[in-house]
Amino acid sequence: MYNKIFKLIIAGAIIAYAVYQFVEGNIMNGISLVLLAGVFVFLYFRNEIILLAFFRMRKQDLAGTQKWLDRIKNPASALTQKQQGYYNYLHGIIFSQTNLTQAEKYFKKALKFGLTMDYDVAMAKLSLAGIAMQKRRKREATMLLNEAKKLDKQNMLSDQIKMMQQQMKKI
Repeated sequence: MYNKIFKLIIAGAIIAYAVYQFVEGNIMNGISLVLLAGVFVFLYFRNEIILLAFFRMRKQDLAGTQKWLDRIKNPASALTQKQQGYYNYLHGIIFSQTNLTQAEKYFKKALKFGLTMDYDVAMAKLSLAGIAMQKRRKREATMLLNEAKKLDKQNMLSDQIKMMQQQMKKI
């Protein structure tokens, strides 16, 4: 994993060389180099380790996800603010299987740093609502469920929200 500033320096150097290639008349080389620089700019905004951790999470491999996340030694300096949000979001999902207190801490951190997609914010709030429900904090769980319902615009979480509301009636 490269430092985020180092990625921009590499992209700048590649673009400078692409401009040189354009001046020399090697248009195709210049275009290829601009596309290559685009990869480094993309990796500045989307960390490669977090992308690989999401691929592991998609395969339901929590141990593999944890292994990829452990490669990020100092998330405060190596990641942008949104990337730190997703770093904590993934940790929250991992710990929600074993340690609810730890998972709650990570989900709250993820919401504090911010998540790009409304679906991810809704999922984090839904998970926090489930944790609050487990800890018998009904008022907080109801509030978080309503916020998650507002954020779930494509109704992808509607079944989970309905199930949790039915469980809350039993409490």
